[in-house]
Amino acid sequence: MAHAGIKSTGANYLHDIEAGHFALQADEPATLGGQGKGPAPFDLYLASLAACTAITLRMYAERKGWDLGEFSAELKLTRDDDGSLHVHRVLHATGPLDDARWQRLLEIVANTPVTKAMREGVDITSERGNANA
Repeated sequence: MAHAGIKSTGANYLHDIEAGHFALQADEPATLGGQGKGPAPFDLYLASLAACTAITLRMYAERKGWDLGEFSAELKLTRDDDGSLHVHRVLHATGPLDDARWQRLLEIVANTPVTKAMREGVDITSERGNANA
């Protein structure tokens, strides 16, 4: 299925990421001691949800023969007073979509694979590897 790996660069919090066969970097902003040379971990978290949102809705619209036009989404992560995290998505499409189609898209977006994984949680395990990896 999916695969990702990460290695330190030796430059503070900047890390090289391999996601599938793509390379990118993650860092923290300067205000948190990083260099701001890449997205922070929660930015990547939102980016994965945004990508799944856009791809899933595009696939659905194509199957239905609906013209989404140019699609975009804005995602925001907040933490409430109890410490719980909340993600809010605002979806935009320039295509000619009536209220019924928008309602169906909002139902679909609530059940994208990444949405469901984030909402339902994922079993995460860890183990010690060797130092030469």
